[in-house]
Amino acid sequence: MGKVTGFLEIDRQVHKFQPASDRIRHFREFTLPMSDKEVEKQAARCMDCGVPYCHGPTGCPVHNQIPDWNDLVYAGDWENAIRNLHSTNNFPDWTGRICPAPCEEACTLNLEDIPVAIKTIEHAIADKAYELGYLRPYPPDHKTGKKVAIIGSGPAGMAAAQQLGRSGHDVHVYERESRPGGLMRYGIPDFKIEKHHVDRRVVQMNGEGVTFFCGVNIGVDKPVAELLAEYDAVIYCGGSEIPRPAGIPGTELHGVHDAMPYLVQQNRRVAGEDIQSRAWPEEPILAGGKHVVVVGGGDTASDCIGTAFRQGAVRVTQLDIRPQPPEREDKLTVWPYWATKMRTSSSQAEGVEREFQIATLEFVGEEGTLTAVKCCEVDERRKPVEGTDFFIRADLAFIAIGFAGALSQGVVGELGDALKMDKDRRGSLNVAANEIDYRTSVDKLFVAGDVRRGQSLVVWAIREGRQAARSVDEFLMGSTVLPR
Repeated sequence: MGKVTGFLEIDRQVHKFQPASDRIRHFREFTLPMSDKEVEKQAARCMDCGVPYCHGPTGCPVHNQIPDWNDLVYAGDWENAIRNLHSTNNFPDWTGRICPAPCEEACTLNLEDIPVAIKTIEHAIADKAYELGYLRPYPPDHKTGKKVAIIGSGPAGMAAAQQLGRSGHDVHVYERESRPGGLMRYGIPDFKIEKHHVDRRVVQMNGEGVTFFCGVNIGVDKPVAELLAEYDAVIYCGGSEIPRPAGIPGTELHGVHDAMPYLVQQNRRVAGEDIQSRAWPEEPILAGGKHVVVVGGGDTASDCIGTAFRQGAVRVTQLDIRPQPPEREDKLTVWPYWATKMRTSSSQAEGVEREFQIATLEFVGEEGTLTAVKCCEVDERRKPVEGTDFFIRADLAFIAIGFAGALSQGVVGELGDALKMDKDRRGSLNVAANEIDYRTSVDKLFVAGDVRRGQSLVVWAIREGRQAARSVDEFLMGSTVLPR
């Protein structure tokens, strides 16, 4: 905890943003950091709540010891706060920027809508770690002689690689794209997290004995069977990449796209890379001077909105089939769990027109090119309301309604029936493995991240990577000191 009476004396403050009119002119991060003293005051608000739901499975999947590092920050002991935070979270510089902060939803002070500014404090600790030189390699004292291959360099793959590298194993990470990072690099816009945060971690992990092989599509360029023969263990961290089918007529029109190729293209532009690759062969997609419609209400939809504004879109409309949620949830019904309530992302705050309880009926076009989106109102059961049809002008439309599981090519395609697959409650097809040992039906092959649990948050990917690393270490050595 922080100061005993801090939550009574100090108002909640979080870091501010550049004005929308300024930030839409660039693709850089736009958060205005707080001073150390201001952050220490916010950490002082952490109360002696008895049962800190913030760092349990309810609030933080990686089990950050939030009250502990709040108290350390309040005391000005930033060095120990850095050590504490990194003991549970390999990449707080990532989560402090893009995690939606379920920990704050679970904070006891959220019962009064004034939770501790946990995400802001985590962000500050992570930046302080770089400032003080703590983002350096921590190589193992000795090598085990064991070799581990990791397929995919997203948050799950990177977390597993770092844990195993520091345990003394030789770790080789195989990445399909030209640079490591997975979704962190190519899926999440630079205005949410600039990619030098990923580059720093790659450099750190290189110094810890982790080797990255980019431009290698396992199951296509190099068979999985070769990895299983060459290495003592293999972890598959390929992510959930198949877009969920929308079932909307007109998706073949020029101007209608799935969301992820659009986001990947822009991230490539910002990085100075070729916008096309084998995995993303789409033609150039630009929103400048266009009327844009985004179908979907989640984070990916929000990222499309922010990207479209920065490209110069004339108008952006977001269609959400769900009813407009209440401004404030019933705390006694949902706390400490993630609540359904009206939330406005930084991208939505830049001027999007949000439409709730609206179904997308058809993409309409002329001569093969999108011109409008046909919509209607729906009732509480998401059934169309008769006589409510209307059209929205659209030159560009993005479908952002989630993902349906792992790619059927590559690892899944090569291993075929030997690799058991399961459907989750959303109907996504994922590689089957439990949360105890993360072992698949194929000998020596483990799995972690979205490819196992379905699309989820970066904190869940990091947790799965860490836990899979522990299981692999125990599998190779007979015992392990790695944390779950």
